[in-house]
Amino acid sequence: MNAVASGFRAAVETRDVVAMKACLAPDVVFRSPVAHKPYPGKAITGAILANVVEVFEDFRYVRELGDAEGHALVFEAKVDGLEITGCDFLVLDEDGLITDFMVMVRPLRAAQALAEAMGARFDAIVEQASLA
Repeated sequence: MNAVASGFRAAVETRDVVAMKACLAPDVVFRSPVAHKPYPGKAITGAILANVVEVFEDFRYVRELGDAEGHALVFEAKVDGLEITGCDFLVLDEDGLITDFMVMVRPLRAAQALAEAMGARFDAIVEQASLA
């Protein structure tokens, strides 16, 4: 696995937001499982990640797949007491930084709980991004 992807995984598992943000390219695009439009930029992506680590309970990566172009990190967690399974799809640039970050989650009920929890924080997320 790429050093940045490994570093990102370790940062998420230890909830180290500063280290997570260090793995992001300035022009990273975040593709949310609960929003229709992508979020471009390191500031908004970092703010989303800072909040989602607070929303997920018992988060753990359970599998990783990768090649020269990117990595898939499969995770399990709970949201509002509901079991959720998901995958972080990471595309890396020539420096190994994350340029495209797409998340998919299931089942629907847990995805809806994630959408509600993150939606309740969205104004604060936007404010955090504007301060970065």
